[in-house]
Amino acid sequence: MDEAAGPVGGSLMRLGLSLGYAGPRIEDKTHLAKLADDLGFHSMWTAEAYGSDAVTTLTWMGAHTSRIHLGTAIMQMSGRTPAMTAMTAATLDALSGGRFLCGIGLSGPQVVEGWHGQPYASPLARTREYVQILRAAWRREKPLEHAGPHYPIPYPDGTGLAKPLKMILHPRPDIPIYLAAIGPKNVALAAEVADGFIPAFFTPYRQDAFLPSLQEGFGKRDSSLRPATDFDFVASCPVVLTDDVRAGLDSVKPALALYVGGMGARGRNFYNDLAVRYGFEREAAAIQDAFLSGDKLGAIGLVPDEFADETALVGPADRIRDRFGAWRDSRVTTMLLSTKDEAALRLMAEVSA
Repeated sequence: MDEAAGPVGGSLMRLGLSLGYAGPRIEDKTHLAKLADDLGFHSMWTAEAYGSDAVTTLTWMGAHTSRIHLGTAIMQMSGRTPAMTAMTAATLDALSGGRFLCGIGLSGPQVVEGWHGQPYASPLARTREYVQILRAAWRREKPLEHAGPHYPIPYPDGTGLAKPLKMILHPRPDIPIYLAAIGPKNVALAAEVADGFIPAFFTPYRQDAFLPSLQEGFGKRDSSLRPATDFDFVASCPVVLTDDVRAGLDSVKPALALYVGGMGARGRNFYNDLAVRYGFEREAAAIQDAFLSGDKLGAIGLVPDEFADETALVGPADRIRDRFGAWRDSRVTTMLLSTKDEAALRLMAEVSA
């Protein structure tokens, strides 16, 4: 991909803070948000699975900051109508002074159908319609109407009393939209219709897994959108500042084992598919076999050191500085640091300066 066709990376890389989602109990990470704001980080991002939601925690921590952008990585589309997401985004963007970054995603059938009770069929078509409705709602050029089969607005088979409405709030019409995407078709769709994309478990050493799909999408991009050169390539990276590299790598592996092994069914696990595209086909199959059989510790032990090391920055400061070079030279434009260690955040601010 030439530089005119997509994200340029390199010196344009910005730092963000990945705050994730909560476990069994909410942990207030406001101190990390404040530190990232003070260090001049570009953005902080929250997530959701089937526990804590992304918006509430982001609003809470955003209220304690003043400059840093506020992103959702991601809001699950199946849990919200497009109009509800448009309202939420417009509200938080207005309250934060235009700092909101609207990250949305499909999730997977396990969560969509098993938790939200919504159909997973036609995920790409649903995403395309969802983005179209968000943009139309924010632009307020006319009352909202959408004729797509997945999100018809107004609802066609109801009381007959529905009428098209225009958003009362006058939002910023071009709130940035990010799509969580790892499959080739979804990555291409993100490059075609969104302002950025958020892959899972990115490794700068194997970024060719994404670049052809991005180029395909940029070739179909509408001229009314932000130019492809402004497209934001957002990648998360755990940072473990430690003198014990072995222990640091081991601390990264449980998340990889969970997603590659258990976040989805056999034959329908997008994270497992990604590991296969990275070249870890045999290891991905073994991790999934162990995880789905109930041997979670065994699955963790099967995660290759190489996979853990490439998707994270682990070790003492000098090792992290050295390995950061691959991220700096990659196509990534916003690097989301996942850590609770304030010293690690300060080190990355220094390393990336």
